[in-house]
Amino acid sequence: MTGRGGFRAVLAAAVAFAALAGCEDTALAPRSTAVKPHERPAEVRPAPEVAEVGPSAQSLALQKYYASIQADLLVRGLLRTDGGGPDTAFTDTMLARNFERIALAEEYERGAGLTPSRGELGAIKKWVKPVRLSVEFGARVPKSQIAEDRAWVSQYVAKLGSITGHPISLSAPAAANFHVLFMSEDDKAEIKPRIRALVPDVNPASLDVFDNLPRSIHCLVIAFSEEPNGYSYGEAIAVIRTEHPDLLRRSCIHEEVAQGLGLGNDDPRARPSIFNDDDEFALLTGHDELLLKILYDPELKPGMDAEVAMPIVRRKAAALLGGSS
Repeated sequence: MTGRGGFRAVLAAAVAFAALAGCEDTALAPRSTAVKPHERPAEVRPAPEVAEVGPSAQSLALQKYYASIQADLLVRGLLRTDGGGPDTAFTDTMLARNFERIALAEEYERGAGLTPSRGELGAIKKWVKPVRLSVEFGARVPKSQIAEDRAWVSQYVAKLGSITGHPISLSAPAAANFHVLFMSEDDKAEIKPRIRALVPDVNPASLDVFDNLPRSIHCLVIAFSEEPNGYSYGEAIAVIRTEHPDLLRRSCIHEEVAQGLGLGNDDPRARPSIFNDDDEFALLTGHDELLLKILYDPELKPGMDAEVAMPIVRRKAAALLGGSS
C-alpha cells in the first residue's frame, strides 16, 4: 500500500482496493459466504443526526498534511486539470498498450492481500448491469462541504454515462450498487459497520485496513464481483477522506469511481492519465475517457483474457484515433 509520496495506492485482498496513491489492481475474488443480492438489507439506517462539532486534533492534523501535499504538487506543476494537450500527444498504439496495463494487468495476487503479482495480465472487469451510484456522508463531515461534494459527483456521473454509453445514474442509498462514502477521520468508526451493512457477505479480512487507515491512503474503492470468481461487477464502495482540500477531493472522486468501473491498475507510461503514479493530472483526461469508451464497448465482455481482448482493443483504438501508428 505505497505510492510516490503516499499519494496513490491500491491493494487487493478478498476484494479489490484502489486508492489515490498508486491505484493498483481491482482483481476480484470470492466472497466469504454465498449471500445473494436480494438477501441483503433493502435499506440501511443513516447515521444519526448530531450537532455539528469541530474536528478533532487528528482530523485537523490530516487537513494540514493534505493541504501541504496539494500545495507541493501544484508548485511543481502537477495536478493538472486541462485533460492533456499538445505536450501529451499519444497514438492508437500507445492507447492500446495503456489499456492493456491499466484494465488487464494484475498488481496483486488474487485473494492474497498485498502480495505483489508477477505482472501477469488478467481479464476484462466491468459492469454489465446499470450502475446506480449513491453519495453518503459521515456524521462529522462539515455541512458546508456536503453540497459541493454532491455537485461534483453528480456532474461526474453524468459525464461517465455519456463517455461509456453505459447506464450510470445517481440513486438513493437503498437502491444503489455503487456507494461513495465521504468520511472524516472522526467518522472512521462508521466505515466497517457501513460496509458490512451494505455487503453482509464481505470477507472480514478485507476490512482490516480500516482498523488503522494510514494517511498515505487518501481514498479507496472496493469492487466486488457479482458471482464468486467472476469478472462482472455487482457492487462497489468508495471511501474518500474529507480532510482533503478541494482539488485532491475531486481527484479522489475521479480516480475511485473510474477505478470502480474497471480501470483498476496504474502504469508509469500512461500519459496524459490519472492512472499513473506521477500525479501529473488530477482529473480524468481525454486519454482516460478513451480507455473507458473502449472498456465499455459491447464487444469487450467481462472475463475476456488479453489474447481475446487485445485484438479488439487495438482495432477500437485505431478507429478512435484515426489509424495505426
